[in-house]
Amino acid sequence: MLKKEFRLRKQRDIENVFDKGAYFSERFLAIKIVKNDMSFSRFGFVVSNKISKKAVERNRTKRLLRESIRLFQKKIKLGYDVMFVSKNGIINKDFKEVKGSVEKVLKSSGLLEK
Repeated sequence: MLKKEFRLRKQRDIENVFDKGAYFSERFLAIKIVKNDMSFSRFGFVVSNKISKKAVERNRTKRLLRESIRLFQKKIKLGYDVMFVSKNGIINKDFKEVKGSVEKVLKSSGLLEK
């Protein structure tokens, strides 16, 4: 689980990311990123009812995304707010596929340090 300071929780912060953020996409996942002028990066996750009507499946997907971020957190550049938005098809994926998708979208956005 991500620590509290690494989570996007306030509505105005989330709206700021969606309004001003740059968009990057992969097959099952999209992200919006914006600079936050902090010494750490914060993350938020969206899995809508369109992806699945079942809360169990949506929560599982969010858990997989959070765990993927936790594993990559030391390699992610500091000072960004990042919102992960899931797309259709992510519900049926296992952890390895979700982690690969997270890695691809982070690399394409330039957030993943080498």
